[in-house]
Amino acid sequence: MDFSLKKAFLKNFLGTSPDWYKLAIIIFLIINPLVFYFISPFIAGWLLVIEFIFTLAMALKCYPLQPGGLLAIEAVIIGMTTPTQISHEISNNLEVILLLIFMVAGIYFMKQLLLFVFTKLLLSVRSKRTLALAFCLASAFLSAFLDALTVIAVVISVSVGFYSIYHQYASSQRNNDDLFNDSFIDSTEKKQTLEQFRSFLRSLMMHAGVGTALGGVMTMVGEPQNLIIAKHVNWDFVTFFIRMAPVTFPVFVCGLLVCFMVEKFKLFGYGTELPETVRQVLIEHDKKARAKRTQKEKAQLIIQALIGIWLILALAFHLADVGIIGLSVIILATAFCGITEEHALGKAFEEALPFTALLTVFFSVVAVIIDQQLFTPFIQFVLQSSESSQLSLFYLFNGLLSAVSDNVFVGTVYISEALRAANEGLISQNQYELLAITINTGTNLPSVATPNGQAAFLFLLTSALSPLIRLSYGRMVWMALPYTLVMTIVGLIGVELWLVPVTHWMESLGWISSP
Repeated sequence: MDFSLKKAFLKNFLGTSPDWYKLAIIIFLIINPLVFYFISPFIAGWLLVIEFIFTLAMALKCYPLQPGGLLAIEAVIIGMTTPTQISHEISNNLEVILLLIFMVAGIYFMKQLLLFVFTKLLLSVRSKRTLALAFCLASAFLSAFLDALTVIAVVISVSVGFYSIYHQYASSQRNNDDLFNDSFIDSTEKKQTLEQFRSFLRSLMMHAGVGTALGGVMTMVGEPQNLIIAKHVNWDFVTFFIRMAPVTFPVFVCGLLVCFMVEKFKLFGYGTELPETVRQVLIEHDKKARAKRTQKEKAQLIIQALIGIWLILALAFHLADVGIIGLSVIILATAFCGITEEHALGKAFEEALPFTALLTVFFSVVAVIIDQQLFTPFIQFVLQSSESSQLSLFYLFNGLLSAVSDNVFVGTVYISEALRAANEGLISQNQYELLAITINTGTNLPSVATPNGQAAFLFLLTSALSPLIRLSYGRMVWMALPYTLVMTIVGLIGVELWLVPVTHWMESLGWISSP
């Protein structure tokens, strides 16, 4: 093989990614089997987890599907896990996969209404602090009834709409329609305006993302692991909400306080105002859109509003799996809005399918975690501790592991182990129910620390919006830091000091039954 052909192979490998990144992935692929066979499968398993997190952190250098997928394929080949175990993990998380495929596509067909509503909100609220709180509160409220991925997909769709409106205006004289190309910037003033607008959108996206965690932890339908935990302890919607309240309510209030403070004092990348130039562009666009809006388009807005009501009611009362409800949204929105061409339907799936493939690779890494029993030492250590310290340890270990792994997986493993311990008489039924609360709050709250901790954050990181607003892995971690610290600490205080006495008080009032 001549030199030029070798160079071509290297150039094709991971495309335009930096050479140092390509070299790092090659080194990972060489080291993993050596560690697995000659040192320790356990260490090799944790090494794989760290490497996969590295690919997520470098998402803007190379989409994680390719390097992460290579690592997962190698893991199967060398025996870290099996295709059967991966298929088992995929089947266990089929509801999440269907949600991504159908619900995100369904939201695409409602973006006309969403852009209309959020444009009104953005233009009517001039105070950035009020706007940030509004985005955080709206995301929290919706996430208490909808899945966080659905909510973040809505906000992403709206933000892309805002960005494209300004981009279309700024590039109109340059005949450039590529959102990822900054060649329309021809002055220092335009550069400053664009950077300010990106910073503004970044902060709103992070507030919305954290809002999904604040609201999602409260109810049994807020996150997939909540539903699993509720089924294990036989709690209905209201019981789950009341049981979680001693921890979730103080965290919710403190989370909103953090939102206000970081905006007021412009900390951690927050506090950027909407540029006046962009505001005027959005106002003009809104006026033109109103003037040009036909009766047909008004009818479409009404249809989408009715479908939005159906979506909230169907998800709140859990009339079907989330993905199936998403499919119904696609059918209703396209049927009654006149979208019947296959090509037009295909565009809706472009955003979600790459992430669906990435999430499936993530389940392969989860399969490695199970087969190599990477979490077993943590679980055994916690269960061997005294009852007085179990609650705090469960909360902290769940938070730590959820920040580096999948909170659905961590929650499922820990509640299953807690149920086994209760059935074997190692812990009391009362302690088991208290542990269920700490497992739920532990997997939901500290996991905002990293994008891979929560699927909504990971979806945001790998979406088409992130490169547009320059939202990298490191920047997400930095901007989430104040929320992470406050939510984790307040949650720990709630578990340690408030949970038991408030639970006893609610039992005395008859709000909840004693085990």
